[in-house]
Amino acid sequence: MSQTLVSGRRPRETLSYLNWLINPYHGLDVTQVYDLLADRSPTRGLYLNLGYWDQAESLDEACQALAALMADAAEMGPEDCVLDVGFGFADQDLFWARAYRPKQIIGLNITASQVAVARRRVAELGLDDRIDLRLGSATRMPIEDATIDKVVAMESAFHFDTRQAFFEEAFRVLRPGGRLVLADILPMPKVAGTWRRIEHWWSWRQTAGKFRVPVDNFYTRDQYPARLAAAGFGESRVVSIRDQVYRPLHEYLAGHREGLSRLHPALRLAIGIALRIDADRIYRGLDYVLATAEKPA
Repeated sequence: MSQTLVSGRRPRETLSYLNWLINPYHGLDVTQVYDLLADRSPTRGLYLNLGYWDQAESLDEACQALAALMADAAEMGPEDCVLDVGFGFADQDLFWARAYRPKQIIGLNITASQVAVARRRVAELGLDDRIDLRLGSATRMPIEDATIDKVVAMESAFHFDTRQAFFEEAFRVLRPGGRLVLADILPMPKVAGTWRRIEHWWSWRQTAGKFRVPVDNFYTRDQYPARLAAAGFGESRVVSIRDQVYRPLHEYLAGHREGLSRLHPALRLAIGIALRIDADRIYRGLDYVLATAEKPA
């Protein structure tokens, strides 16, 4: 039997975590990062999003509230064919199927390990006929033109290489009058003052480096509508909701550390250190937007 390190984890896994957390040039692609994180979520389910904390009192409530916020922004309903791009472990799809009852949900995800777990969860609930989860790319969608009513991407578009290519693919697969909705992480708009700019840069680059955000996606919310328009979308709306995301999440985790016990010890240690720092410093360079756009009818 091979030796293990820290709570029975294998030494190779712990070294992989340390490489990812400490080395800015860790060399992991997005799929490898999520394979490493696996299904160790601090939620009772397997949500991976940061949550929307307008009225939520727990992380699970906040994660579901973000899913509801996106569905409401999409005006999701029983006649819709919904495409969820970057669906993680499909918690939001299970919620939407139950609460909004779209005709069909198709999911695309490039992380095979997540697709396998999500498919199993869907099958166990007998929802295979309504939720179709596929291994596939956001920038080369295996979807026919003009066949989708709503395209949604929850905390995933910043990964896409590139986000602009995803916008173009979303436009292609949407029917005329269809809607695109994103919950997306961006760098904050530029600020005055050298030190403040350095703090913003450091905060953003920590996130961008850990999660391999392509440089082409390093633009701010004031540029977002023009990027959507360049892909063909008409009316769009991009609103920062960062005040309902970062600080309340930080404060919740600082007061409810029991959920962190499900994480790998190396990650748990890193988060514990971060929670000792004020949220404004940790997240200073990170914006968080809710974006909606419509394909002209």
